[in-house]
Amino acid sequence: MRTAGIAMMCIGLGVFSILPFFSSYRPDAPTIERHLSKPGLETLSAKLTDGLAGKTYAFATEISGEVAEAIEDHNRLMRSKEEWESMIYDDPKTLSAAIAADAIQGYVVTYSSLFFALTFGLAILGGLIFIIATADLKLPAGIRNNDVYKAPATARGWVAWLVFPWLITFYVILYFYPELAVSWSVLTDPISSALSGNPGGRWFLYGFMYTTVMVVMGVRMFIKYRGVPYQLVRTASVLFFQIGFAFLIPEVLGRFNMPRQDFKNIWPLDYSFFFSWRIDEMISSGTFGWFILIWGLVLIVVGVPVMVYFFGKRWYCSWVCGCGGLAETLGDPYRQHSDKSLASWKFERWVIHLVLVFAFAMTLLTLYTFFTGQSRILFIDTYAIQRAYGFAIGAVFAGVIGTGFYPLLGSRVWCRFGCPLAAYLGFVQRFKSRFRITTNGGQCISCGNCSTYCEMGIDVRWYAQRGQNIVRSSCVGCGICSAVCPRGVLKLENSASSRRLNDNPIIIGREGVQLSENLLK
Repeated sequence: MRTAGIAMMCIGLGVFSILPFFSSYRPDAPTIERHLSKPGLETLSAKLTDGLAGKTYAFATEISGEVAEAIEDHNRLMRSKEEWESMIYDDPKTLSAAIAADAIQGYVVTYSSLFFALTFGLAILGGLIFIIATADLKLPAGIRNNDVYKAPATARGWVAWLVFPWLITFYVILYFYPELAVSWSVLTDPISSALSGNPGGRWFLYGFMYTTVMVVMGVRMFIKYRGVPYQLVRTASVLFFQIGFAFLIPEVLGRFNMPRQDFKNIWPLDYSFFFSWRIDEMISSGTFGWFILIWGLVLIVVGVPVMVYFFGKRWYCSWVCGCGGLAETLGDPYRQHSDKSLASWKFERWVIHLVLVFAFAMTLLTLYTFFTGQSRILFIDTYAIQRAYGFAIGAVFAGVIGTGFYPLLGSRVWCRFGCPLAAYLGFVQRFKSRFRITTNGGQCISCGNCSTYCEMGIDVRWYAQRGQNIVRSSCVGCGICSAVCPRGVLKLENSASSRRLNDNPIIIGREGVQLSENLLK
């Protein structure tokens, strides 16, 4: 069964990977004109119609080249006339992808249901078969990490080195070459149309794949951690918020021409929340739009500090967040790869806080532009800063590196080193939170399981050996360290008391006994 599952999964991913080579594109005049219907673009529309209409292209990148050249010529002409409102600031590749989606031809379109079954269907079914066959449900409940440092998939072996470039390539195409993803996105058109009434694009494709992967790997989590109630509830929670809040609700809102909003997404993770077009969209949507705006502000100012005070950053990072949900499901087999060195910790603190400063500064510039209408402050271009943040942090760091490097660097690269919201949550948790992981150092046998499987790179054993509580700002409270501890040394607690015995290092001898008696009074 395991072999059959792997074979089906490989076939599904293989067919998915070669789909862009089985399509052709033939744009027509109505298609081009429909995507360039904005007033002032008549000249550009006519030029692209003359250049593209009636021709057949083997790859959508050929369309992208002509579109980019035509847009550059158009913008050069508009700059010379100082007709700034007629400039096109949109990414040419996004426009090319939209034209290609309407112009696609070939087997992928004709037999879309068959190809959906051969790609998503086989990959999902094969993955579930492999997970169930590997788990051996006849064995009693218990966390097993047998051969985790020997298996080629989880020990940076040849399987990991195959998965790594596949993930990187997928994310590069998704973010930077959307026209190449058209053959994939058309497979999800029926699902997207049923939910929102619109055909699926690259972001619907991504949302569908993201959610599907989390559900499949969530089944693995339910099986592996079936003896740990905390992990079962936590897994169910992240799946609930991903399926409902991140995937279904935004699509349904789109059907009613309302702003597509993921109500669990919080600034600065949702770094575009204060962009002018987002604020204008919310304000122009009436009462519901104002609710979205006020809800987002309340979450930032009140929700985060209050929830972190009572429950630690785990309430979001391990129970709600989609990034954390993918890390906990798809990334669980790779959690042991997180670097526990002191140098890594120092690097982490510098990088994640620099990203937070970058996000905060960008937001201030954005709000200045929104309220004043001025896009420049001295030599700083607000829109250039937004594009730089979106490229470097939103795409490369969070997407390409954050997920693509799972097989080599562990599952929480983005959460640990790049997420500005995690940094904000961490500030509150470190200095004003009831949550902590308490330790009973007298029971610790220094097996190292806790440190090995800490995805945030915390050397948990170092704290456990000394009987010190773990109050690191990076801790997401996933609870795996407690679950894999064979002696019950670690415990997740939410307590108002700051005078617990294990708030202090273990002191052996008469002084230790006296300290214990004083603390217990």
